[in-house]
Amino acid sequence: MEMYSYHMTGFPALLVMVLGAVVLLLPFYKLWQRTGHSGWIALLMVIPVVNLILLYVLAFKDWPALDDERGR
Repeated sequence: MEMYSYHMTGFPALLVMVLGAVVLLLPFYKLWQRTGHSGWIALLMVIPVVNLILLYVLAFKDWPALDDERGR
């Protein structure tokens, strides 16, 4: 008896990966922009260890957007 495999190949798999990347990266892009940084940093969030480092940087670094509000 043959085991059935439900994996996607070709265009549908590529479409699912691109949509998944957009769903994950769009919030990070907006978050980095709102903190006063370049939104393109969000592209680094797909790299496994780098994403954890960037979350710590985001949490503990001074945000340029807050500096503008405080008049620094």
